[in-house]
Amino acid sequence: MEQVPVNSIYRLVLDGAGGMQPLAAGATLPAGRPAWLHLDYGDPEAARWLTHTPLLNDTAREALLGQSSRPKLVRHGDNLLLILRGINHNKHDRPEEMVALRIFISPQLILSSRRRPILSEQDVYQQLVEQGGPVNPGDWLVEICDALTDRAGEFVEALHDQILELEEAVLENEMPATGRLGRIRKQLIMIRRYLSPQRDLVARLASEKIGWLDDDDRRRLLDIADRLRRWLDDLDAGVARTAVLADEINNIMTEATNRRAYQMSIMALLFLPASFLTGLFGINLGGMPGADNPLAFWIFCLLLLVLGTGLGFWLRRNRWW
Repeated sequence: MEQVPVNSIYRLVLDGAGGMQPLAAGATLPAGRPAWLHLDYGDPEAARWLTHTPLLNDTAREALLGQSSRPKLVRHGDNLLLILRGINHNKHDRPEEMVALRIFISPQLILSSRRRPILSEQDVYQQLVEQGGPVNPGDWLVEICDALTDRAGEFVEALHDQILELEEAVLENEMPATGRLGRIRKQLIMIRRYLSPQRDLVARLASEKIGWLDDDDRRRLLDIADRLRRWLDDLDAGVARTAVLADEINNIMTEATNRRAYQMSIMALLFLPASFLTGLFGINLGGMPGADNPLAFWIFCLLLLVLGTGLGFWLRRNRWW
């Protein structure tokens, strides 16, 4: 039997009762009981093991070593090769940069790999630690799909809450921070890009006639596919709502710009007669009225004040502002 790779994230045997028994590094895979080996294909030792192990064919080897990233399902008899995507919760990474989980699964072996940690794998492992996990490979596959879908649903709900917050702010004429709406739209589009083929993959998986998938597993997979469809509907609705938000924000900005331009026009109109008169009386020609009167300046200022006040009253009465 093949030896267990030393640099494994998880190496264990399903005990058939919801728990697990850990395997020692370098131990051989047991016969008769399904084992789960989880690797980081970015680790040189793990990559070397994946390259040389006789347990995999060339297609599975390339997929587990990170040669493909789109959701994928390939069947070889009772063996399945899957590439699934999960939300990226790693620090300094963006959630929409979804992490690929690569799986080769047979009646006696579950071999999975990834480059960056993903919470869904930890969820399934924790279930096994608590004696409430999968009992066979089919159950394990359903549980990992369920965990990936739950995490995706949580993120979609969080995006939904952010959109609601933005909608409330826009209704109060409050402008969102620069780039926030664009970032949400990008997340909606990128998450949908991966969840849409993953929904089709899970639905197809439920229809595959595989010996180690029973009717209950297929029913649960169909339920997961239906939940993915609902999340996709919410993502589509989110894209439409953010488009409406973008239009509303543009309308608010246009209205604010027009209001400021209108106010400036009113100010220019108020000062137009005064500018004309001061320009007229500012010429240096003889014969200007009041040139020899010491009170002429103050009388002129008073006339300008009366003229401005009268013009302002007329604009107000005619509802120009």
